[in-house]
Amino acid sequence: MRTDTTSATLAIFAANRARGAVAFDVHQVEGVTRRRHLHESGSLRVRFPSPEAEGLSAVFVNTAGGVAGGDRFDIDIAAGEGARLAVTTAAAEKIYRAEGPAARINIALKAEASSRLAWLPQETILFDRARVLRRFDIDLSESASLLLCEIVVFGRAAMGERMLEGEFVDRWRLRRGGRLVFAENIRLDGDIGEKLASPAVAKGGVAIGTALIVPGDEALVERIRGVTNSFGGEVGISAWNGFAMARFCAQDAARLRADMMAVLGRASGSALPRLWLN
Repeated sequence: MRTDTTSATLAIFAANRARGAVAFDVHQVEGVTRRRHLHESGSLRVRFPSPEAEGLSAVFVNTAGGVAGGDRFDIDIAAGEGARLAVTTAAAEKIYRAEGPAARINIALKAEASSRLAWLPQETILFDRARVLRRFDIDLSESASLLLCEIVVFGRAAMGERMLEGEFVDRWRLRRGGRLVFAENIRLDGDIGEKLASPAVAKGGVAIGTALIVPGDEALVERIRGVTNSFGGEVGISAWNGFAMARFCAQDAARLRADMMAVLGRASGSALPRLWLN
C-alpha cells in the first residue's frame, strides 16, 4: 500500500514532467510553400528559417533541454497538396535516465497529393537507463513523396558511457492511399547492452538507423548500392510495396551519420538541412 509520503512524491514528480506539443500544416501558394496553421504548447517549439527556393524548412527546438522519464511530446504535421516541407531538429535529442514512467513521443505525419515531406531529425541519444516509448503514424497520398530518417544512439561514447539497461520501444505505421503498407514494432529492454552485443541484434554496435523512402523501387536500391564502398558501418536496403527502406548499424554515431548522409544524398535530389552539415 502506498503511504502518503509516496503519493506526495509521485504527485510532485508528475507535476514536474515536461509536456510539449506542436501541430502545424503547410500549403502551396502560387508555387511556393507557406505555413498555414500552427499550434505550440509546453516546451516544444518549431521555427521556420528563411524559405529556400519554393520549399519550406522547419526546425524543432525542445526548450526542456532533453527528455526525461514521464515527459510527453506530441508532433502533428501535414503537408497540403503540392507543398514541399523539410523538417529537422536544432540538435540531437537526449533521452535521460528514468527511475519512474517512460517518456512518450508521438509523431503523426501526413502528406497530401503531389506533396514532398522530409522528416530528417538529428540523432536521438539514449543515456544509460533511459526509457522511451515512441510512435510514428504516417499517412501518405498515393502521389506524395516521403524521405524519413531516424538515428538512435545507445549511450554517450564521448563520455565513455555505454547503455547497459533501459527501455526503447518504437512503433511505426505507414499508410499509403489509405492502405497499410508497413507496420513494425521494436522493443529493446532490460539488459540492452548485452542484447546489442549479440550477433543477431547489433554485433556490438551502439548506433542504429532507418531511412524510409517513398516512392522507392529496385532502380533506387541499385543507385544507393552504388556507394556501398564508402560505408563505414553495416547498411542493408530493399524495396517492396512501393517504398524503399535502408537499415543501418555502426560502432559509433559519427560513422552511421556519414552512411545515412550518403544514402539520403542518393535518394533525394534536395540538399540536406544545413544543421546536418555543421
